[in-house]
Amino acid sequence: MRIPALFFALTLPLAAAPDLILHHGRVITVDERFSFAEAVAVEAGRIVAVGDNDEVLALKGEGTELLDMQGKTLLPGLMDSHVHPSAAMTEFEHEIPTMENIADVLAYIRTRVAASQPGDLISLRQIFITRLEEGRYPTRAELDEVAPENPVVFSTGPDSMCNSLALKQGKIDRDFKLPEGHPGKVEKDANGEPTGLLRGFGPGLKSAKKAKSATTEDTYNRTLELFRDYASVGLTTIADRNSGSSLLALYEKMREKKELPVRVRVSMGLNAMSLWPAMEKSMEDIIKHPLTKPDPELQIIGTKVFLDGGMLTGSSFMSKPWGVSEAYGISDPTYRGEQKIPVDRLRQMVAKIAGAGLQFTAHSVGDAAVATLLGVYEDVNRETSIRDSRSSVTHCNFMQPESIAKAAALGVCVDLQPIWLHMDGRTLTRHFGEKRMALFQPLRACFDQKLIVGGGSDHMQKIGSFRSVNPYNPWLGMWTAITRQARKLDQPVHIQNAITREEALRLYTTNNAYLLKLEKDTGSIEKGRLADLILVDRDPLNCLIDDLPQTVVLKTWLGGKVVFEK
Repeated sequence: MRIPALFFALTLPLAAAPDLILHHGRVITVDERFSFAEAVAVEAGRIVAVGDNDEVLALKGEGTELLDMQGKTLLPGLMDSHVHPSAAMTEFEHEIPTMENIADVLAYIRTRVAASQPGDLISLRQIFITRLEEGRYPTRAELDEVAPENPVVFSTGPDSMCNSLALKQGKIDRDFKLPEGHPGKVEKDANGEPTGLLRGFGPGLKSAKKAKSATTEDTYNRTLELFRDYASVGLTTIADRNSGSSLLALYEKMREKKELPVRVRVSMGLNAMSLWPAMEKSMEDIIKHPLTKPDPELQIIGTKVFLDGGMLTGSSFMSKPWGVSEAYGISDPTYRGEQKIPVDRLRQMVAKIAGAGLQFTAHSVGDAAVATLLGVYEDVNRETSIRDSRSSVTHCNFMQPESIAKAAALGVCVDLQPIWLHMDGRTLTRHFGEKRMALFQPLRACFDQKLIVGGGSDHMQKIGSFRSVNPYNPWLGMWTAITRQARKLDQPVHIQNAITREEALRLYTTNNAYLLKLEKDTGSIEKGRLADLILVDRDPLNCLIDDLPQTVVLKTWLGGKVVFEK
């Protein structure tokens, strides 16, 4: 839909000439009507006009910068609803290779053993078994063989596979017992001996002193490098979904130095199972923090906790048993995963945070975890508006139809990562089967029921939009949501759950703007919005669908300021 001249005339401020006019392009506004235009004018960091070339160019003054887009496509800046910027530091000491199979994992451990002293801890994090060719953990015996004199901990989120020395040093044997009420589990073989797989906890070993320790300046520079890389793929806003005081201070410093190339929304991490007085004080400190005040550049929007385990590790909380699995190391046929927070504690936390107008969210991967959190939201909503706080469900990979309906009715938002379908769909389909996978990321039903879903990556490690864990390239995320195509699978994963190209754009623009409390400032190209814009080399609505992940961002503006140029 082209924006009519009447709309243009009624909305155009006539006081001053614009600082910048972008013209002769295909402008996809992603406004409520999904309108199209040819030109955009920017003044003092905000959009002041959107319309036809002649109309917008008529506003130019002596100092107006003109940019002929030569028919290229202009879009609102994209947003990632879920990243972990500490990812910038994972390769500070050394590069971590991509690992496609168990042999790659063992080869990498050998290199770390060679670079370490006997007794030094060898630790690997976020090498997900769903992405290994064998689709399983390395065994305790395999880890023993490559590192007989070093403890090895292979961690995949909340769960860890340990070699014999790591178990010994952690004092974990057949008689080991976790404290009462702890949701973790030690997997054991038929003889009652630990297999090496620990669910929901680790052996608690200390790392050896690093030969190369990062300074505050190192962390600042590498995080800034990461943020600039986010901007290079079209991201102008990111949400740090488990932040702490040190990272928050770093973001404040970037803002003070006027070096932030992206807008940063922050969910502060909470230890949900600390003693209630300490827990309550932590929440009150966050509620009173000055950064909770509305600020489109940097703002604490809420808090995050972990309600269940991981889908990629075999510990997400499911409504039906996971099923016995050699790949996931599951021997109990009744095992349904882990619920890490009792409902009463969860309700206390939600009431406190949502009651203060902040967004509560919880890592909730399995359908039982999603249903549990929504049940608590429903309870709290009787006294406090869950909709107004923008409280959400993080990950939400398996959703029952009744959970979708309940979330929509309550005004709960969803923070979802399409990239997991692409990266892990093959192994998950192999384990759960076609029928249960119909519940995996049911985006079509979410959009049909007007449930606000924002697109994210859950970026955890490395810099580089395709090589990272997880890949934070938003174009790949969009392509996955549209095609439902998983790596190494010939057929889409339940194509009936796919969304359209227009909806995929909303996933990373207007929907995320609402989820991240920025809908009055960003998400679309409209008069009054901040000039967060990207110029790209192809039209995402009309290009060949399999070319979409290779979209090249030519220029990125944040509040009218260029923060990336190809």
